[in-house]
Order: sequence, then structure tokens, then C-alpha cells
Amino acid sequence: MAANAKRPILVILHQQHSTPGRVGERLVERGYRLDIRRPRFGDSLPPTLHAHTGAVVFGGPMSVNDSDEYLKTEVDWLAVPLREGAPLLGLCLGAQMLARYLGARVWRHSAGNIEVGWFALNATEAGRRLLDWPDMVHQFHVEGFDLPTGATLLAEGDADTFPNQAFAVGETALAIQFHIELTRDMVERWTARIGDRAEKPGGYPAEHHFDGRRRHDRQASDFVNGLLDVWLARDNRPV
Repeated sequence: MAANAKRPILVILHQQHSTPGRVGERLVERGYRLDIRRPRFGDSLPPTLHAHTGAVVFGGPMSVNDSDEYLKTEVDWLAVPLREGAPLLGLCLGAQMLARYLGARVWRHSAGNIEVGWFALNATEAGRRLLDWPDMVHQFHVEGFDLPTGATLLAEGDADTFPNQAFAVGETALAIQFHIELTRDMVERWTARIGDRAEKPGGYPAEHHFDGRRRHDRQASDFVNGLLDVWLARDNRPV
């Protein structure tokens, strides 16, 4: 299919001025138009993804455990890509939404631990068969999730903090807890608002985030390309 005939990618964002960052940039480079929706601010979600290549659900400061109606609407909507076999990628909150939809618990650490900084990652055997994973990843979350029944664990973090870091569901859905989309500008904005999270167990100040980016971002950037290649290749629906 010619690049200009590719179906767009549905992008779900959760703040007024959020962007899809590096993930969006790489998708555009591949010839995809981005159909950006913000259900929190009144945008509707399509009843089918027949006109889209797939959907990416991004993160945000809210919790899937919050009672806001738009969160319930988004979680319930995940039935659409799962039912139709369209590629679905959940990042951070998006991964937690997918876990919740599949019946898994999304939770805060009992000791108050968070992950806001750079942390080690270990791919499982199933994950290594899928693609090459980075050794260190950029985290910015206060909740984790249990592995949904029937899901395949792809990558693990600290067993005593948030062990489940990535999983696959069926042939088309991938969930990633850590942030692969962050540009330098995004890191600057996020760390400017880090507040007291830098004082909590597992929270780090701005200089840590930038030092980690200098050390590890090349590997993280390569991972974005590999992940998108794998994810996009999972669309086996007819054109």
C-alpha cells in the first residue's frame, strides 16, 4: 500500500496540551496520519477501527481507579480493537487501562514506593523473542498492575516494587508501563512539575532524569523503532 493510502493511527491523549511525542513523530515518519482524540475533553471514540491502522492510548496523571466517566468510557472502548484484531498499544496509563479491562488489579505500592526516574528492565524469554529491549527505561508512575489472566509477560522490573512492566494480549495488543514517547522537551515539562514525588521512595529529582537520558536514550530510541515495527506488523486485517 502506498504511504498516502495508509489508514490513520488513532491517538488517545489525556491532557489538553499533551502530545504523542516521539511515538507520534516516528509514526508520522512512517507515513501515518494521527487522528488525535481527547475523550476527557469531549472527543468521541470511533465505534470501529475499520478506518484506522490501530490505536495508541497514552498516559496521564490520573488513575484508572478514579471515578471519572471518561475513564470508564475509555476502558470499555478497548473492547473495539480487541474484538476487531486491530493493533492496540497502551503506554503507562494506557497499559493500566488495558490491564483493568482484562480484569486485573491496578494498585499503589503498600509502602508508598513509586517509579519516577530511570530503572532497570529485564525482558522475559517471550519478550526477547519479540524484539530487543533496553536495559534501563524512563518511568513516571505511582501505580502498577497485576498481569491479566491470559496475558504474556514481556518485561519485568523490580520484583518488590512494580514487577510487571510489559505484556501482550493475543496477537495485536501490547502494553508498556514505562515511557518510550518522551522527547527532551517533554522531560523538561514533566520534571518542572515533579514536586514532592522527588522525595518519595523511587522518586528522583530533575538532574537524575536528564543524566539518565544522556546515558540511556539511544537505546530507548532504538527500542521505539523496534516496538513500532513489531506492533504495526501485527495488523493482519484486510485493507
